[in-house]
Amino acid sequence: MAKKLEAEKELKAKQAELSSEETATKAKENIESEADTMSIEEIKSKTMITPSGDFDWDADDKGFGNYSDEDRQKFEDMYAGTFNSINKGEIISGIVVSINNKDVVLNIGFKSDGLVSLSEFRDMPDLKIGDSVDVFVESQEDANGQLVLSRKRAKTQRSWETINEALDQDKIITGYVKSRTKGGLIVDIMGVEAFLPGSQIDIKPIRDYDIYVGKTMEFKVVKINHEFKNVVVSHKVLIEDDLENQKTEIVAKLEKGQVLEGTVKNITDFGVFIDLGGVDGLLHITDISWGRIEHPREVLNLDQKINVVVLDFDDEKKRIALGLKQLTPHPWEALDTALEVGSKVKGKIVTVADYGAFLEITPGVEGLIHVSEMSWSQNLRNPQEFLKVGDEVEAQVLTLDRNERKMSLGIKQLTPDPWKNIAERYPVGSQHKAVVKNMTNFGVFVEIEEGIDGLIHISDLSWSKKINHPNEFTKVGEELDVVVLELDEANRKLSLGHKQLEENPWETFETIFTLDSVHEGTVLKVTDKGAIVALPYGVEGFAPTKHMAKEDGSSVKADETADFKIIEFNKDSKRIVVSHARIWEEVKAEERKEEMNQKKKDAKATISAVKKVKDSVEKSTLGDLGVLAQLKQQMEGAENKAKKAKDSEESAESAE
Repeated sequence: MAKKLEAEKELKAKQAELSSEETATKAKENIESEADTMSIEEIKSKTMITPSGDFDWDADDKGFGNYSDEDRQKFEDMYAGTFNSINKGEIISGIVVSINNKDVVLNIGFKSDGLVSLSEFRDMPDLKIGDSVDVFVESQEDANGQLVLSRKRAKTQRSWETINEALDQDKIITGYVKSRTKGGLIVDIMGVEAFLPGSQIDIKPIRDYDIYVGKTMEFKVVKINHEFKNVVVSHKVLIEDDLENQKTEIVAKLEKGQVLEGTVKNITDFGVFIDLGGVDGLLHITDISWGRIEHPREVLNLDQKINVVVLDFDDEKKRIALGLKQLTPHPWEALDTALEVGSKVKGKIVTVADYGAFLEITPGVEGLIHVSEMSWSQNLRNPQEFLKVGDEVEAQVLTLDRNERKMSLGIKQLTPDPWKNIAERYPVGSQHKAVVKNMTNFGVFVEIEEGIDGLIHISDLSWSKKINHPNEFTKVGEELDVVVLELDEANRKLSLGHKQLEENPWETFETIFTLDSVHEGTVLKVTDKGAIVALPYGVEGFAPTKHMAKEDGSSVKADETADFKIIEFNKDSKRIVVSHARIWEEVKAEERKEEMNQKKKDAKATISAVKKVKDSVEKSTLGDLGVLAQLKQQMEGAENKAKKAKDSEESAESAE
């Protein structure tokens, strides 16, 4: 550009010397421009040059221009070098030649200067004449013949080239954080707006984005959408790159057992992440305290500085396992040496499981209270019914293994064993009150006193009622009167009865519900095999299906009352079988029997009458023989008929 200015100055000086020839030269150029369309005569006639004095038309050919061929070639080359070949859309440099309140005039070495709006130089308050700036050629010539330039587009174009280069070559660029937007920040990178997501600001979560607005920061370009001209940048990757280098150095120096100072960075349910100065380590919840804790927040807080010991690490994965409790001696080592089997201890329940509960004597020292050692009662099945987390209880040491760091405890041992001398308090035949604790298909478990449980078998609940399940007779929590039937002190078993409190009514029932006796009963339930019938005195009987039939062909229905006949009675098995059908069937049979007996009497009377007639006929005279013979035939026919009737009746009776 300096060469260009020098050439222009030298050219102007020469032009000043040749001012006397300028008019003639211009006239000549005008004529030459029209020469293509005019004849020689027209050219001569239209010549406007009037020579002053004697004009020498051949002066130029005679070498009167005062230029040698060498000088002429030199000036032509210098003049040609002052013009640049420019194209639309390219970026070139220009020199500020003038500045006014609206535009900046730039010389880019073209045939005309270009104008750029002064507003495009807001970022250059110190702009002055002679400064060099890059501009974008929007058009070589507008409607007014003016060269159209844009510094803004040149700046944007250069910025895009720089941004693309930064992405391709993984370079770091600088940007200015302009404003906050949804989910992140807007960054100005040399005039191009880029998006900085909130997750890419820092490696730690950012709660307030506004503190970054107005700052100039370094970034890396992570994504470019050329179609929509979108740019995404990240500051976090720069921090991660630094941390990765720090991690490599720190991990290379780590040793198991090494004690380091760290800062609590994050707290989770399973543990705590500790910042060791560029690399994170995990302090698991089980390595925080020798005692049980539900959550790390019970012991540690965010940003708290603590000393931790390196338990293990992985060079490749950069994983570091840390410990806190390992910095203090194990509580079992400091356990009172006087503690032994049989000692009483106090503590707090820290865990309750299906099989028992853990009692913490001191932080880190726990003992198991098995469910069987919580109560003398055999009915206890769920420890949560007896203990809950946080309960402070006293227990007795049952077993102690200091090497294995195990201890079993018992609570029931602190109270007297209720089964001791139980035969004196609960002899066989004694009566007591008990509370229903549990029920099964075969019976009811009751508690006479705490620790003394007994079983009432389902068959010992009632003398008269047939019970399918104990819940038909009683319910949990209800009080029952019981009598001791059997006692096994060695195996801690107690057999109880409820029906034995009353005399066996079946001795009396045997005299009431005799065979063939008829009683009124109500059908309680009908099954496939028959029906349960409620009889007097609370007794139940069973009627097979065929014995439920009525005389009209139908059957006795549920809740219907009818007469039933006792067809079976078993005192030992407490079984009564009844029949409704047998009642009307026997009545019908009796009626048929009476009818047969009457027919027999009638037949005997007929035979007797016939015999008398026969006897009288034999005594009659010969004159009466014809008449008597006829009468005899009639009587014999009647006799035969009566005999046949008698035979059929006897056959019917034998069939019954």
